[in-house]
Amino acid sequence: MPGSGDRGGKKERPKDTKKALSRLLLYMKPLRWPIIGLCALAVAGNICNLLGPKFAGEAISAADAGAGLVDFSVVGYYVVRMIVVYVLSSLLTLLVNLGMMAVSRQVAQNMRGDIFNKMMTLPVGYFDRNQAGDIISRVSYDVDVICTSLSTDVVQIMTSVVTVLGSFAMMCVISPILMLCMLITIPLAFAYTRSIGKRTRPLYSRRSAAYGELNGYVEEMFSGQKTIAAYAHEDGVCEDFSRINHEAADAYFRADALGSTTGPTVNFINNLGLALIGLFGALLYLEGMVDLGKISSFVLYSRKFSGPINEAANIVNEIYSALSASERVFRMLDEQEELPDAPDAAVLENVRGDVEMRHVSFGYLPGKIVLKDLSLEAKAGQTIAIVGATGAGKTTIINLLMRFYDVNGGGCYVDGHEIRTVTRDSLRRSYAMVLQDTWLFQGTIYENIAYGKEGATMDEVVAAAKAARIHNYIMRLPKGYNTVITEDGGNISKGQKQLLTIARAMLYDTSMLILDEATSNVDTNTEQQVQEAMRNLMRGKTCFVIAHRLSTIQNADRILVVDHGNVVEQGTHETLLAQKGMYYRLYASQFA
Repeated sequence: MPGSGDRGGKKERPKDTKKALSRLLLYMKPLRWPIIGLCALAVAGNICNLLGPKFAGEAISAADAGAGLVDFSVVGYYVVRMIVVYVLSSLLTLLVNLGMMAVSRQVAQNMRGDIFNKMMTLPVGYFDRNQAGDIISRVSYDVDVICTSLSTDVVQIMTSVVTVLGSFAMMCVISPILMLCMLITIPLAFAYTRSIGKRTRPLYSRRSAAYGELNGYVEEMFSGQKTIAAYAHEDGVCEDFSRINHEAADAYFRADALGSTTGPTVNFINNLGLALIGLFGALLYLEGMVDLGKISSFVLYSRKFSGPINEAANIVNEIYSALSASERVFRMLDEQEELPDAPDAAVLENVRGDVEMRHVSFGYLPGKIVLKDLSLEAKAGQTIAIVGATGAGKTTIINLLMRFYDVNGGGCYVDGHEIRTVTRDSLRRSYAMVLQDTWLFQGTIYENIAYGKEGATMDEVVAAAKAARIHNYIMRLPKGYNTVITEDGGNISKGQKQLLTIARAMLYDTSMLILDEATSNVDTNTEQQVQEAMRNLMRGKTCFVIAHRLSTIQNADRILVVDHGNVVEQGTHETLLAQKGMYYRLYASQFA
């Protein structure tokens, strides 16, 4: 099967950022009316903010009338108006910020919901190919980056547009001559910002990919912590983590280091423009072409004009980071879903349990065939054991029976129906499964056992637990069946987790049962008890049992010996031993 990804630090380049931006806007479309209202408040707040320099200039002009001629009532009038418009502007800006936080929260909720729903429709192969940590990174880190940008950068852009246009208009009215100074520095600022933006986009894309890689490695190591400790491999793991962590930190530093040069450089260009304004403004004042109040207003407007440009130069880096993160999210949302059922797909009902595989060939990767012309047949109620060396194709057979993957050639049949002609839901509901890798979720023991059967009563759950020989253990717990299991059953032993999953499968009323090393984590005494209970509950069901311990499948109706994707032997335990073939050698290796 495909590996979980390359950790070699491959540079991931951004794709169509315009498309990513348009798709982000689609997430905001349902909230367009609140956003339009917030835009209106932002415009009103900025208009109030733009009136401040005008009133300041009027106040300075009134104070510049000469000694003894200053009308303090006029000065006070304009000062009060300044205070009013600035307070009103601050309140409106606060409302806009709070509103955009609510909008971004809703967008994040919708986006995470879409990602999770998408995960439920993806084929099993996607999760085989991709690290769990990288997927989690897209749900958490990447969505957080996107929504932080929406809540802060979008507001900043809205206010900046109004401020820049308003300041430009006011400066043209005050002194067209002084505007020539701004026309020198503005193109420089825009040119530099555009140049830096082109260079930072791939760096921010690589940063998102590096953090996904880091999360994937951490998730793997946490899940295998006991194995790491058992092999005393902590130093090696720490070295690998140090390398991956260094790559992630380096990607973060490279992106932010280059991006952080934008603000100071653009600020320097704007300060250069301010110096030119001061020089030419002084000359115009000496010539009597402009009074001190207008020069003061012009300087204030120039700062308001250049301030948003400087801020835009800073937030452009965050926008590129958000676009890179959105590309990763949308790439996952665009993944090929599990092929839909055929329009005329039948629903399996009243399943007897006749299962057949006819001349099946299959490979996880093109050109690498795992199963070659494999055929098997299981009559209703039979127990079929599948044995063979590691990598022989045992689990692959189960994957095909459950239609986690589709065959490349041949066909699989249930009650005479080719499984590609029936709905996946009805097919999978016809099986109960107990896997070697147990899965429990955070919830009560009752909820975990009743997981597969909607509306299961406590009596049914207790009966299943008794049959799985786990009831007595449950009753010794402080809250019995209401005891809460921590995530993945971390507060109970592996054997107890296995018994709980066996009880879950026993409660699930199906015609077919799959057991993949289902008793591998229980002790010998418990295994004998569970085997006895399972034989009673398996009666009348078609059962497929994958086993390495051959002592557990001696009573199977038929044993299939798989080797390199082919069934090389089949028969009962006694007949296979008498043949002294591959099964005999496997049995002898365990019971020499």
